[in-house]
Formats: sequence, C-alpha cells, structure tokens
Amino acid sequence: MPIKDNFSQQGDKYAKYRPNYPKEVFDFLNATLKNKHTAWDCGTGNGQVAFALAKTFDHVFATDISQSQIAHAFHAENISYSVQAAEQTNFPDKQFDLITVAQAIHWFDFSRFYAEVQRTAKQNALLSVMGYGRVQVSKKIDDAINNFYQNIIGPYWDAERQYVEENYNTIPFPFDEINTPNFENRQEWTLAHFIGYLNTWSAVKKFIQQNGFNPVSNFRAEIEPLWGSKKREVIFPILLRVGRL
Repeated sequence: MPIKDNFSQQGDKYAKYRPNYPKEVFDFLNATLKNKHTAWDCGTGNGQVAFALAKTFDHVFATDISQSQIAHAFHAENISYSVQAAEQTNFPDKQFDLITVAQAIHWFDFSRFYAEVQRTAKQNALLSVMGYGRVQVSKKIDDAINNFYQNIIGPYWDAERQYVEENYNTIPFPFDEINTPNFENRQEWTLAHFIGYLNTWSAVKKFIQQNGFNPVSNFRAEIEPLWGSKKREVIFPILLRVGRL
C-alpha cells in the first residue's frame, strides 16, 4: 500500500493553525503510566504532542514521513526527530514506555503499524491514539461549517476521513483498552486563525488542485458577518483510545 502524504506542502501552516491538545489529556496519560523514560510520537506532524511529552519524559522520539512537517516542529533538547514511516522504523525492540499517534492513525496500515508497536513497546507500555472531531463555534456558524464540509468539499475527502467521523471507534484496536474520560479542547480564535485552519484541510487542498480556486474564500465571505471582528471560542471534541500492551 503506498504511503499517503497530504501535509508536506504546508508544514508551516500546519504548525501555526492546527489545534493542540489540552493539558488534561497528558495528565491522564501520566497518571496511567508506570514509567516515563522513553516515548515515541508517531506521525508527529508539527511535534505538538512530542513537545508536551518532553515535559515529563526523559526522551521523546518523534517520527513523520514529511520532512516539511518536521522542519517546522517544536523543539526541545530531549526530542529526537526523524523521517520514518509508521509501519517500519529503525528503533530497537522493547524501547518505549508510551507510543502516541495524534490525528494520524487513520492514514496508517493498521496491521503493519500495530506489529511495529508490539515490537518497539516495553511490556505494560501504553499506546495512545488521539485526535479531534469537527470544530464547534455556534449554531449558525456550525451549520455553515457542516454545509461546507459535506456539500462543498465533501467529495474531496479521502476515504480514511470516515474513521475520524466515527470518533476512531471503528479503527482496529487489538489491545487491552483502558476507559478514558471525555476531553475537549477550547481555544479563543480570530476569524483569520479559523480560516488558516480550514486551509490546512486535505480536502481543501484537493479541491484547489482539481478546480483551480480556493473554496475557503467564498466560505469566509459567508461566515464573516456571523463571526464578527472579535475572537470566538472554538471547541474540538477530543478523540482518545488508550491500550496497554
């Protein structure tokens, strides 16, 4: 199966506009973990999860197939970045206390990645698969977002996007699963930041490639009167599945 790379062209925008994960998610993982020596953040993108893990782990190894993403990632002395596929790495056996995947597992070859997880994880290590659902702002803005998402760019989403729509509940997960709390990510965004976020969507990029114009421009004109000039609270429901190996 060929590896999909939908995000190399906008590594800088991805780092600037994509939402992060709330501290409570990492507090939960830290409380559940027995050891915090080494972690692997797979499909690290802009390194936001790796950077959060680096605050409590001795060393974090972060991988992505996109050199552009890694070039714009957050850095810390105890993070080692490398360009590697999720399904085949050069890590030694039984190295990691925690393996994380954030908003990326739906692109992976599940069986091959899980084999790599089993190979590189220590006994009783955790695998944490996280992501975020569709953004919520207000009733009127949400209705406009849903129309844009489904009817304007809907045909341009990859089939794997369905796993996100189903809150990662339908991905294979052959591990001893741990019950997790419900988390939300709440942030204050300007309209410009929100539009920057929409422009990182893979379906938007495919729409532009096939049609020669950016549909986000028309969408911005539609929601600008609804948004106004102030910052608004945007809410992302967090998707989280945790398993013990």
